[in-house]
Amino acid sequence: MIENLVIVESPAKAKTIERFLGKSFTVKSSFGHIRDLAKKNLGIDVEGGFTPQYIVPADKKKIVKELKSLVKESELVWLATDEDREGEAIAWHLFEELKLDKEKTRRIVFHEITKDAILNALDNHRHIDTHLVNAQQARRVLDRLVGFELSPLLWKKVKPSLSAGRVQSVAVKLIVEKEREIQKFNPKKYFRVTGIFSVPDGKGGQSQLKADLSKRFDTQKQARSFLQKCQTSEFTVSAVEKKPLKKSPAPPFTTSTLQQEASRKLGFSVNQTMSVAQRL
Repeated sequence: MIENLVIVESPAKAKTIERFLGKSFTVKSSFGHIRDLAKKNLGIDVEGGFTPQYIVPADKKKIVKELKSLVKESELVWLATDEDREGEAIAWHLFEELKLDKEKTRRIVFHEITKDAILNALDNHRHIDTHLVNAQQARRVLDRLVGFELSPLLWKKVKPSLSAGRVQSVAVKLIVEKEREIQKFNPKKYFRVTGIFSVPDGKGGQSQLKADLSKRFDTQKQARSFLQKCQTSEFTVSAVEKKPLKKSPAPPFTTSTLQQEASRKLGFSVNQTMSVAQRL
């Protein structure tokens, strides 16, 4: 009999986590998603409220069979997939496909592979977040309905190898709309006035204060005329407001934000990023 069965996404994490948790825990990996949309009819019942139709791919049947066998021998099952919507969806697919008992299932998340983080996750378990699961399902359904339908049309009517999708198509539309706005835009020249003032610093000296005039002038003549009127004027500071500045650290990476940052800062491809992350 297995006292605690922990299921994670990545096989690389399993051995480390099992070492931290001890003999009363058995840690296994789902190797990512265990279910996907069926190929037939896009895997979506369009007439039935766009209900997704899932199957276990051939390359995952052995893993699912092994997990089902382990679940039968387990007193408690801990779903320890990632906290993003993909990870939440994997946890939900495991719950559904393995026919887990809600009373004997715990959902846990942690952001670092350390003993303290994992033990803290065990103490703060929760249920599967259906909002995140639905978000992932909506994304997956849109991928099929938009990408699978439009891409072949592009190959036929425009050019082979082109692709369309829920993100690409909308992004292209935004780019086109912005470009049309740019083409229609008529540039207009204006003049701004910025003043630099000397003010007492409270220590017997002077400090510089910079202020912008909210009004803008259509011509240089108007701006100069305003400045001439200001030459004999006296200016006062009407109020000084001091506020504490608070800076929070960046949130932990999710899979998608890790990929974005690695691409932006290091020029890494998605495969490169995931390969490095997996080795870590």
